[in-house]
Amino acid sequence: MQSFKYPKAEKLKKNTEISLLFDKGKWRSYGHLRIIILKDKPGQPVENLRLGVSVSKKYFKKAVHRNRIKRLLRECYRLNKDLFKSSFGEKTMAMLFWASPEMPAKFQDVEAEFVKLCQMQKKA
Repeated sequence: MQSFKYPKAEKLKKNTEISLLFDKGKWRSYGHLRIIILKDKPGQPVENLRLGVSVSKKYFKKAVHRNRIKRLLRECYRLNKDLFKSSFGEKTMAMLFWASPEMPAKFQDVEAEFVKLCQMQKKA
Protein backbone atom coordinates (compact mmCIF):
# COMPACT_ATOMS: atom_id res chain seq x y z
CA MET A 1 0.00 0.00 0.00
CA GLN A 2 1.23 3.46 -0.90
CA SER A 3 1.92 5.97 1.88
CA PHE A 4 0.40 9.40 1.22
CA LYS A 5 1.82 11.06 4.31
CA TYR A 6 3.99 14.17 4.58
CA PRO A 7 5.54 13.62 8.02
CA LYS A 8 7.61 16.11 9.97
CA ALA A 9 10.80 14.17 9.11
CA GLU A 10 10.30 15.02 5.41
CA LYS A 11 9.87 18.77 5.94
CA LEU A 12 12.81 21.01 5.12
CA LYS A 13 13.01 23.57 7.93
CA LYS A 14 16.57 24.03 9.21
CA ASN A 15 18.28 27.23 8.08
CA THR A 16 21.60 25.39 7.68
CA GLU A 17 20.02 22.86 5.30
CA ILE A 18 18.23 25.57 3.32
CA SER A 19 21.40 27.66 2.92
CA LEU A 20 23.34 24.53 1.87
CA LEU A 21 20.62 23.83 -0.67
CA PHE A 22 20.88 27.34 -2.14
CA ASP A 23 24.70 27.21 -2.18
CA LYS A 24 25.14 23.85 -3.88
CA GLY A 25 21.76 22.93 -5.38
CA LYS A 26 20.73 22.68 -9.04
CA TRP A 27 17.74 24.59 -10.42
CA ARG A 28 15.08 23.10 -12.68
CA SER A 29 11.82 24.62 -13.88
CA TYR A 30 8.69 23.77 -15.81
CA GLY A 31 5.82 26.15 -16.39
CA HIS A 32 5.19 28.12 -13.22
CA LEU A 33 7.11 25.71 -10.99
CA ARG A 34 10.78 25.97 -10.04
CA ILE A 35 12.70 23.52 -7.91
CA ILE A 36 16.15 23.52 -6.40
CA ILE A 37 17.60 20.07 -5.74
CA LEU A 38 20.60 18.78 -3.83
CA LYS A 39 21.29 15.08 -4.16
CA ASP A 40 23.32 13.10 -1.65
CA LYS A 41 27.06 13.59 -2.01
CA PRO A 42 29.91 12.00 0.01
CA GLY A 43 30.91 15.28 1.71
CA GLN A 44 27.40 16.26 2.81
CA PRO A 45 25.20 13.26 3.60
CA VAL A 46 21.42 13.67 3.38
CA GLU A 47 19.54 11.29 5.70
CA ASN A 48 16.28 11.02 3.76
CA LEU A 49 14.06 12.92 1.38
CA ARG A 50 13.29 16.46 2.58
CA LEU A 51 11.09 19.00 0.82
CA GLY A 52 10.14 22.60 1.48
CA VAL A 53 7.78 24.92 -0.37
CA SER A 54 7.87 28.66 -0.87
CA VAL A 55 5.83 31.36 -2.59
CA SER A 56 7.19 34.85 -3.14
CA LYS A 57 5.71 37.86 -1.40
CA LYS A 58 6.69 39.79 -4.53
CA TYR A 59 3.97 38.02 -6.54
CA PHE A 60 1.33 37.49 -3.84
CA LYS A 61 1.08 40.28 -1.28
CA LYS A 62 -1.66 38.61 0.76
CA ALA A 63 -0.70 35.73 3.04
CA VAL A 64 -4.01 34.02 2.27
CA HIS A 65 -3.00 33.57 -1.37
CA ARG A 66 0.56 32.47 -0.54
CA ASN A 67 -0.73 29.91 1.94
CA ARG A 68 -3.24 28.56 -0.59
CA ILE A 69 -0.52 27.95 -3.17
CA LYS A 70 1.78 26.38 -0.57
CA ARG A 71 -1.01 23.99 0.42
CA LEU A 72 -1.50 23.04 -3.24
CA LEU A 73 2.25 22.42 -3.70
CA ARG A 74 2.47 20.25 -0.58
CA GLU A 75 -0.58 18.29 -1.69
CA CYS A 76 0.98 17.68 -5.13
CA TYR A 77 4.08 16.31 -3.47
CA ARG A 78 2.09 14.20 -1.02
CA LEU A 79 -0.01 12.54 -3.72
CA ASN A 80 2.88 12.06 -6.18
CA LYS A 81 5.63 11.19 -3.71
CA ASP A 82 6.56 7.94 -5.50
CA LEU A 83 7.03 9.75 -8.81
CA PHE A 84 9.10 12.41 -7.04
CA LYS A 85 11.32 9.79 -5.38
CA SER A 86 11.88 7.90 -8.62
CA SER A 87 12.74 11.13 -10.46
CA PHE A 88 14.95 12.89 -7.93
CA GLY A 89 16.10 10.04 -5.66
CA GLU A 90 15.51 8.86 -2.11
CA LYS A 91 18.26 10.93 -0.45
CA THR A 92 17.48 14.39 -1.77
CA MET A 93 16.83 17.84 -0.34
CA ALA A 94 14.56 20.02 -2.46
CA MET A 95 12.61 23.25 -2.32
CA LEU A 96 9.63 23.90 -4.56
CA PHE A 97 8.64 27.43 -5.68
CA TRP A 98 5.66 28.93 -7.47
CA ALA A 99 7.29 31.47 -9.81
CA SER A 100 4.37 33.30 -11.38
CA PRO A 101 2.09 36.17 -10.41
CA GLU A 102 -0.92 34.12 -11.62
CA MET A 103 -3.03 32.35 -9.04
CA PRO A 104 -3.57 28.73 -10.18
CA ALA A 105 -7.14 28.14 -11.30
CA LYS A 106 -7.41 24.65 -9.82
CA PHE A 107 -5.40 21.93 -8.15
CA GLN A 108 -5.25 19.81 -11.32
CA ASP A 109 -3.26 22.55 -13.11
CA VAL A 110 -0.63 22.62 -10.38
CA GLU A 111 -0.49 18.83 -10.21
CA ALA A 112 -0.05 18.53 -13.99
CA GLU A 113 2.93 20.93 -13.87
CA PHE A 114 4.41 19.04 -10.90
CA VAL A 115 4.13 15.70 -12.74
CA LYS A 116 5.71 17.20 -15.89
CA LEU A 117 8.56 18.63 -13.81
CA CYS A 118 9.23 15.19 -12.31
CA GLN A 119 9.01 13.44 -15.69
CA MET A 120 11.32 16.01 -17.26
CA GLN A 121 13.92 15.30 -14.55
CA LYS A 122 13.58 11.56 -15.11
CA LYS A 123 14.56 11.95 -18.78
CA ALA A 124 17.58 14.15 -18.00
